[in-house]
Amino acid sequence: MPDAKSPLKIGTRGSPLALAQAYETRQRLMAAHGLPEEAFEIVVIKTTGDDRALIASDTPLKEIGNKGLFTKEIEEAMVDGRIDIAVHSMKDMPTEQPEGLVLDCYLPREDVRDAFVSLHHDSIKALPEGAKVGSSSLRRRAQLGHVRPDLELVEFRGNVQTRLKKLEDGVAAATFLAMAGLNRLGMADVARCAIEPEEMLPAVAQGAIGIERRMSDARAEALLDPIHDVPTAQRLAAERAFLATLDGSCETPIAGLALIEGDRLWLRGEILRPDGSEAISGERWGDIDDGAAMGEHLARDLLSQAGEGFFDWR
Repeated sequence: MPDAKSPLKIGTRGSPLALAQAYETRQRLMAAHGLPEEAFEIVVIKTTGDDRALIASDTPLKEIGNKGLFTKEIEEAMVDGRIDIAVHSMKDMPTEQPEGLVLDCYLPREDVRDAFVSLHHDSIKALPEGAKVGSSSLRRRAQLGHVRPDLELVEFRGNVQTRLKKLEDGVAAATFLAMAGLNRLGMADVARCAIEPEEMLPAVAQGAIGIERRMSDARAEALLDPIHDVPTAQRLAAERAFLATLDGSCETPIAGLALIEGDRLWLRGEILRPDGSEAISGERWGDIDDGAAMGEHLARDLLSQAGEGFFDWR
């Protein structure tokens, strides 16, 4: 067992939300094993996606790199042995892990919905024609362009405080955050409203925390096993198989959500053109254990509907 002299080192980004997720992980490990806080060390690692200058300038994520923007440096630290486990927002995670690393522990999933954030307007429908809406998410921009093509979409990055300041400065009239993040920060009141999945299907794995470890680290595996949430894993198996089959990245507007209804799994998915001019969606019902196959089949179905030319913008 880890102790104050030989603590388990937990790697994380340094943003307020990332730290909140790392603290939640530490708290769950402490409770599961009856260990003191000193048995765990939080190690902050700066990632490419955390560059303050790029955030301040609202540089689009696709111009900085791929979906590993918020994970690459953390995973390198784990391979090097500088940390023992890494805490991630699952919607930031590539569908494949580097050799020697495994992602097989998930905490109970939070609210999956997007949050509508504005100082003067109550919802997407309430935005006046031509209003500026800020987001760095291609998915959200595409979905918004599909339902409100009259709006002006602008790049918008940063943590909650940064984005609120940008709204105050008039950079945009509204933006979006994840309800899960606001809840974990104790800032749910920042949202004017939560957007139901029927109106805006969330990002794949939104609201879920994943904990990565070295495949060869039996101690970490044993420590993480009691805090693993099986229903979250079952839902993400379907969603991430859907994403992997579509070859999802920060350059592809993709949404997906799996829910468990009794002993059945309900999977919804959506692909869009970046400008929102076309959206193709579908759903599947099946046995919970068949989630990964359902995700793959749904992805192939949507790709067949998209037809030639749908992804030419890449």
